[in-house]
Amino acid sequence: MTKNWTKEEISEIYNQPLLDLIYKAATIHRENNDYSEVQISSLISIKTGGCPEDCAYCPQASRYHTNVNVHALMQVQEVADTARKAKDAGASRLCMGAAWREVRNNRDFDRVLEMVKVVNAMDMEVCCTLGMLTYEQAQKLKDAGLFAYNHNLDTSEENYKNIITTRTYADRLQTLDNVRKAKLTVCSGGIIGLGETEEHRIGMLYVLANLPQQPESVPINALVAVEGTPLEDQQRVSVWEMVRMIATTRIIMPKTVVRLSAGRLEMSLPEQALCFMAGANSIFAGDKLLTTPNPSLNEDMKMFEILGLKPRKAFKGTSRESDITEKRVVEQESVS
Repeated sequence: MTKNWTKEEISEIYNQPLLDLIYKAATIHRENNDYSEVQISSLISIKTGGCPEDCAYCPQASRYHTNVNVHALMQVQEVADTARKAKDAGASRLCMGAAWREVRNNRDFDRVLEMVKVVNAMDMEVCCTLGMLTYEQAQKLKDAGLFAYNHNLDTSEENYKNIITTRTYADRLQTLDNVRKAKLTVCSGGIIGLGETEEHRIGMLYVLANLPQQPESVPINALVAVEGTPLEDQQRVSVWEMVRMIATTRIIMPKTVVRLSAGRLEMSLPEQALCFMAGANSIFAGDKLLTTPNPSLNEDMKMFEILGLKPRKAFKGTSRESDITEKRVVEQESVS
């Protein structure tokens, strides 16, 4: 049974001496997960720019003057080709992001459903982040083969209005509730470096940890400040702040996949190793995270080799994992 966490308990964990925090998180990680296993996810922007929202960190908002060009929704075959390359390179999960405020019932959504079907047929975990959506839309995605839906809280409820005014925190939570009711897995995390306080960080983790069912996936992002956005002058957060967030997340959500997400390009290999030790067990691979730079896959594969890490298989711990394994065995026997 999941524990109900208080903000005071989470604060006590977050603020303990760093080496003690890392040790405790590493111990809990090893007790609950295969600590040498890291999921490789690939993230593609299927529709870029032109978003009507005012998220202060985002270069895709139409109201900001950034170097991001608007691109229409990708074609299904283009997504299929990208997914195949990602899978061949070791990715077991593909996340498709569209710069929309919310999902609308139109031809674009129909095309996204086709994308989901195609990628799902490749035996990859399919994740989408498309903005707000209704239960009925979540159910359509589920029926098409979607495995996970990403909808980040970004920050605490108290700090939210300082970052976004075009939707409410309650809107975010309602979408997560719709996703859960459709029996999709939930991917929801946040960003540090927005100018928030430690209390805001703890507040965000408090909400995530105390959802009726903890998210299966929690991305921890470090802000990549982009010229032209309101947060362009924000200083980069230190690796120690990232480690504290990852370790605290691991302790209060022991079985959740903790994703070391945006900001990894600025981290050295030893710094990333600390994040893995503290409980991170997923990365986004590929040269870009939607519109921000990311380490190349070759660099990541070298890092895995040095650290003794191995890629996590798709659908780990689900009935789908055993189905895929059985299918591969049959295919190998038929070839031999």
